[in-house]
Amino acid sequence: MTRRHNRRATRAAIATAIGVGLVLGGAVAAPAAQESPHATPIVIGTKNVTEQYVLGQLYRQALEAKGLTVGYKENIAGTEVIVSSLLSGKITAYPEYTGIMLTVTFGRKSTPKTAKATYELARSLWGKRGYVLGNQTPFQYVDAVAVLRTTATRYGLRTIADLKKVPDLTLAALPEFETRQTGLVGITRVYGVANVKFKPLAGISPYTLLDKKRVLAAGIFSTDPQLSATRYVVLRDPKNVFGFQHVAPIVSKNVIVENPTVLPTLNRVSALLTNKAMIAMNKAVVLDRKTPAKVAGAFLQANGLK
Repeated sequence: MTRRHNRRATRAAIATAIGVGLVLGGAVAAPAAQESPHATPIVIGTKNVTEQYVLGQLYRQALEAKGLTVGYKENIAGTEVIVSSLLSGKITAYPEYTGIMLTVTFGRKSTPKTAKATYELARSLWGKRGYVLGNQTPFQYVDAVAVLRTTATRYGLRTIADLKKVPDLTLAALPEFETRQTGLVGITRVYGVANVKFKPLAGISPYTLLDKKRVLAAGIFSTDPQLSATRYVVLRDPKNVFGFQHVAPIVSKNVIVENPTVLPTLNRVSALLTNKAMIAMNKAVVLDRKTPAKVAGAFLQANGLK
C-alpha cells in the first residue's frame, strides 16, 4: 500500500500535551491576515501524506481567493507532531480525521457509533481547548476491503458480510490489520467472516496482489488513487467496523473571531469533498504526477471558489 496513515502512532504523549492546555494563537513567523496587522496569523499545516497536501492546498487557496494572507507549512510529520505545532502556535489550522482526533489526540479507547456523534464529540473536545472545528467532509479516509469487480460479480459480493460466500478466502493487508478490531478481528466478530487466510503486505501494493489474483480481497483505504479504476469494488461496511474518519479543519478560535470569512469558506470547500472527488484528486497527484497545488487550484476553479 502506498499510503500509510499516521493513525497508528503512540497516543499518550499527545493526550498529555492536550491536558497541559498549552496556549494557542501565539506569535509565529508567518504572514498576518489582511484584515488587521495585529490579527492572529492564518497558518495552515498538513501531515505527511499526499491526501493532506491536497487538502491543505484546497483550504489555503480558497482562503487566499477571499483576499486573506495565508501561511502554509506542508509535510509536518504525523499526528503527534502536527498537534504540538498547533498547540504551540506554529500553525493555527490543519485538516484532521475525526476518528484520529478522538483516539490519537484525545486518547479515547472507543469512539461513538455514528459519524455525527464522532464529529460532535471531537468538536466539543476541541472547543474546550480554544479551537473551532469546521464542518466535516462527505468523504472519509478509512480502512476498507476491496475486491476485483470480476470477483464481486462471481460471488455476489456487495458487503463485507458477503465474504462468507467465498471459499478459501485470501486477504492481504498491512500486518497490523490482522489483530485490530478495526480490521480482521472486527470483521470476524461482527460479520462472521471466519474463513480467511491472511497475507501480510510486505513491500507490495494490495492492488498488485489483486490484479495478479494472488489474493481475492485486500485491505485498502477508501480514497486510494487506485480506486479511480473501475476494476475494483469496495465492499460496504454497514455495521461500521472500520469507524469514521471524515475530515474537518481544526482552526484557532482567534482566527475565526478575527476573520469572519474563514469558517464559511472552509465549510464551502469541505462540502464539496466527496469520496469520488478525493480519489480523483489523489490520482491526479500520485499517478498522473501533477502537483497538489495545481490539482487543488483546478478543483476550486471548477467549483467557483477561486
